[in-house]
Amino acid sequence: MENTLTSQRQPSTLTPMLIIGILFFIFGFVTWLNGALIPFLQIVCELNEFQALLVTFAFYIAYTVMALPMSFLLNVLGYKKGMLAGLLIMAVGALLFIPAAQSAWYPLFLLALFTLGTGLTILQTATNPYIVCIGPHESAAMRISIMGLVNKAAGIVVPVVFAALVLSDIEQFSAEALALLTATERELQLAALSARLVLPYVYMTGALLLLAVFIWFAPLPELPEQEGAETKRKGYIKAALAYPQLVLGVVALFCYVGVEVIAGDTIGLYGSQLGVAHFGILTSYTMSFMVVGYILGVSLIPRYLSQTLALQLSAIFGLLFSFGVLFASADSVQLSHLVLGWLGVPLVPDTVFFVALLGLANALVWPAVWPLALAGLGKLTATGSAMLIMGIAGGAVLPLTYGYLAESSGNSQAAYWILVPCYLFILFYAFKGHKLRQW
Repeated sequence: MENTLTSQRQPSTLTPMLIIGILFFIFGFVTWLNGALIPFLQIVCELNEFQALLVTFAFYIAYTVMALPMSFLLNVLGYKKGMLAGLLIMAVGALLFIPAAQSAWYPLFLLALFTLGTGLTILQTATNPYIVCIGPHESAAMRISIMGLVNKAAGIVVPVVFAALVLSDIEQFSAEALALLTATERELQLAALSARLVLPYVYMTGALLLLAVFIWFAPLPELPEQEGAETKRKGYIKAALAYPQLVLGVVALFCYVGVEVIAGDTIGLYGSQLGVAHFGILTSYTMSFMVVGYILGVSLIPRYLSQTLALQLSAIFGLLFSFGVLFASADSVQLSHLVLGWLGVPLVPDTVFFVALLGLANALVWPAVWPLALAGLGKLTATGSAMLIMGIAGGAVLPLTYGYLAESSGNSQAAYWILVPCYLFILFYAFKGHKLRQW
């Protein structure tokens, strides 16, 4: 199927890649905004660490709840109209942020995040198999790495933009500063801080609607198996469950997305607890290392590095960096001075720097797992894609579990032990799990 599509569509491959690249930038912008949003909402809504990480739960649980319904919608609408529907749903989610910011009501923020996640679910379900199937299978990880590069570039930009628009003079809203105010003064201060979110989300809504118009007129070809396909969802799911490489791939992505979100979205919260002044932009550190990883993937896969070896190395480095997070100093900044000092980048404690380095270990996991898990699925590719998208639930469950462990133990650094079993499973999938073809 891949070869047929390549031969039929080769002249127009570049244009779809560019269009999907724009969508992946939007994915990154919306997704990695959460890392800066968590410590912000912790202040505005006066939350503890566990409550603040409900941000990631509300956002990523949408992938689990909505993945199969969205795959059904894709079968009905096709890829292009499905992408359009996803952008419109995201625009509704962005609009919900406006009343949420005006009221500073946390449940409404969570509803807005769930709606954004729902829109992203259909976009992810459409775009990932599209990138896998639009060219040769052996270079699929390279193409996904290009998309990941765009996605994480947005992850570098968004915390900086958010900090400039929303987090200026944030020190006046510290717990110590707010404790000195009367109840009325504190309420007014927090309302003023929350209102800073209105304008950014007005801009986001407008950008999503403009992009929807662009997609409507864009020359995106459908994948052959989707043209006029009748949906047999239950039968397809049962058939897909017979493929161990797919099912284990879902678990691997569950673990991967969990550790990716922990690395990207808890680093700001962790840094703020350690007294890092620029905690609002720490997600950019993790995303920067992910960009380095994606550049390596684009450069080395498949010519110098197989998809399997890339996954194996990612798991090994993930384990090493996890132990670095757990045992490195919270006072020393020697590592960041050694690696980043020459760039003039603000330094961070060694343990925080290892959290950022997880971005490098994580970068090639997603690109490598997708083609390995979808290998040989044929007409079940769309269903397999939806099941892999459900693995994104790891971003809902594992960061929240980290938040519970950190809050209950009072030790955020020790709570990072949850990373270790996740990387161990990815290591198993890299060496053996993806090779299995029967239970």
